[in-house]
Amino acid sequence: MYTRYSGDPNKFGRPKFVHKAKPHFGGRKPTFNRNSKRSRGERIDFSRFIKKGTYTEEAPYVSKHTFANFSFNPQLHKNITTAGFIHPRPIQDQAIPSVMEGKDVFGMANTGTGKTAAFLLPLIEKIVRTRGKNMREKVLIMAPTRELALQIESDFKKLAFGFGMFSVACVGGLPIMKQIREIKMGVSFIIGTPGRLRDLIDKKVLDLSTCHSVVLDEADRMLDMGFRDDMVYIIGKTSKERQTLFFSATLSPEIKKLTTQFLKDPIFISVITGVTLKNIDQDVIRIRSKEEKLSKLHEVLKKDGSDKVLIFREMKHSVDGLTKELSQFGFKVGAIHGDKRSRERIRILDSFKQNKINILIATDVAARGLDIPDVTHVINYDVPQTYDTYIHRIGRTGRSGKKGTALTFVPA
Repeated sequence: MYTRYSGDPNKFGRPKFVHKAKPHFGGRKPTFNRNSKRSRGERIDFSRFIKKGTYTEEAPYVSKHTFANFSFNPQLHKNITTAGFIHPRPIQDQAIPSVMEGKDVFGMANTGTGKTAAFLLPLIEKIVRTRGKNMREKVLIMAPTRELALQIESDFKKLAFGFGMFSVACVGGLPIMKQIREIKMGVSFIIGTPGRLRDLIDKKVLDLSTCHSVVLDEADRMLDMGFRDDMVYIIGKTSKERQTLFFSATLSPEIKKLTTQFLKDPIFISVITGVTLKNIDQDVIRIRSKEEKLSKLHEVLKKDGSDKVLIFREMKHSVDGLTKELSQFGFKVGAIHGDKRSRERIRILDSFKQNKINILIATDVAARGLDIPDVTHVINYDVPQTYDTYIHRIGRTGRSGKKGTALTFVPA
């Protein structure tokens, strides 16, 4: 959980982290400034949570390329077709040519914009072309959460089918000995979270000296979670002659520092348009008591159209408490947070994606990096601590031109 910055009460500040402790979330766990006090939302102007969606239909993006234009191996083209890709999405259309040319790239893109394929496709092609020359060539992909890392590996397995190319997911919460065995057997793609990657490096198991391709996916989220030192340490273990790709939803001063430090003459690409928010009806629900809050939540969940609902809570025990209450009322609900075992989290997320349950309750940290299609409602059962957090939360709905609803419970 994050604590608020104890500065000007009328301004938002990012949490200050002291990054020293060991993790509970797939690696070293960031610790937070103990002198800062958490606010329950009195610093936030609640009127910012109220906005009618416009649902304006913008002109479709016109790709400069087709997938057939890219000089991929025939098997890779076959895998692209099997995956159902038809036209390159904006980040793919703009990034793939630069990545294939070996250039460093900084891409600004939100989750759900197709950026995973934007770096996987050209990097798979790169490994295919260099295998005869250097069998030890590796690709490193860092992601902020184990869920995103596992999702990237799943996409890799589909796109790399038929090449005899192997990967390992280096994430906490899953058996480290299995990961060690896979690394020793030989892998081309190493996909993981900063904490577990550093653990494996420190154990002298993971050698990144032959890693000439590095991807930082959702780099801003890794910084938010306090992983800066690990990120710098891990990148420093890779080859000095490397191609580096950064993907981030924001361009903060800290991200700028990292790009200056690690990227060489990067190609800058931005597909951040803010279109998603235009498709979202945003409103508040005012409540006077805990009982009224739960009652009004029931009303929302029973309404027609509440088909796939993501509910955010601040505390792990609060997630569990609300899950129990809703289950007792007959709702099909699941929960994820940092204390859940990794296998349990994966099972619950799969159930939500496959519509076996239609309500998922999560903390911000547990939900980072998740790409879940067709979410109809995002409900902030607890007021988010910053407006940036609010924007990140509600961006899980209203995607691909569909309508979405974001509701925030606030004190009356």
